Amino acid sequence: MSYFTQRTAVLSTNSLRTEKAIGRECPQRSCCGSGFWNLQYNSLLQHKFMARTKVVAYADDLLIAKRGDSIRAVENYANVEMSKINEWSRRNNIKFKHKKSKAMLVTRRKRREDKDITIYLHFKPLEQVAQMKYLGIILDQKFKFQEHIRYATERCTKLIHNLSRSARMTWG
Repeated sequence: MSYFTQRTAVLSTNSLRTEKAIGRECPQRSCCGSGFWNLQYNSLLQHKFMARTKVVAYADDLLIAKRGDSIRAVENYANVEMSKINEWSRRNNIKFKHKKSKAMLVTRRKRREDKDITIYLHFKPLEQVAQMKYLGIILDQKFKFQEHIRYATERCTKLIHNLSRSARMTWG
């Protein structure tokens, strides 16, 4: 219990020192933080979710995938699952950041139908996006990964240019 009480974060520079009290959270990059988080998250992952629902947790990221026969069915079932998660978070004093949470409809349907969905977290609608980054991978609505490939290509190109600048023939 003392691991979560009377903790402070300290920032020291040459002449300044500042301290801030830290609340209940697990410290990031601590040796015990991820273990405590996994223990707490485990009760959420053990929840009885509906069929065709997949809940994946990695570190402090949570992904809920819901499959259905129609867009409206997915929207309704997803909101039922989110109400379970809302209740779990309330009971466990965990607050999910509404602004960081997103909803994305993944479909290969070509029919012209309303593809806007409204998923609620803590009684507030989540922002619906066409793509999102999850664990470093950019996912899009059709799982084509074109944006992720473009992103990885740009990063590699920058890295190659930086390496070539520092490793010229006259360098060193």
